[in-house]
Amino acid sequence: MLMAGGLAYYIASSMTGGKVQSAKVDEPGILYKIGDAKDGLIVNIGTRYIKTSIVLEMRPSKNSKAETKESKGLNMEEVKMSDAVVRVLRSQKTEDFEAVRQDTLKDKIKSEVNSALGEDRVMNVYITNIVLQ
Repeated sequence: MLMAGGLAYYIASSMTGGKVQSAKVDEPGILYKIGDAKDGLIVNIGTRYIKTSIVLEMRPSKNSKAETKESKGLNMEEVKMSDAVVRVLRSQKTEDFEAVRQDTLKDKIKSEVNSALGEDRVMNVYITNIVLQ
């Protein structure tokens, strides 16, 4: 039995390059809803309007605890995130909101918000509702 256990360990360690790896579990991020809590976000795109609900999953910042305790008004990061999302939505054409292009839209939002914040904090973008009129 000892030989079988040793052989199994040798095979497992040689397959992983000599290191036995444990499964890495990503911790869930902080969720931020962009726009009004009830209505979401309403943006004009040319002569049309889009009503959408977008939620960003963010890695916590180093000073996020200090900001929430000291902030009495608007949070600067939330304003930057909302501005970046509106900027992306307004730059799109109506055909960019088709279901087959939703992943591209999510990538653009993620990139723009990370750029506005100056660091790679957005983990995921969730579009929970889109109405184009």
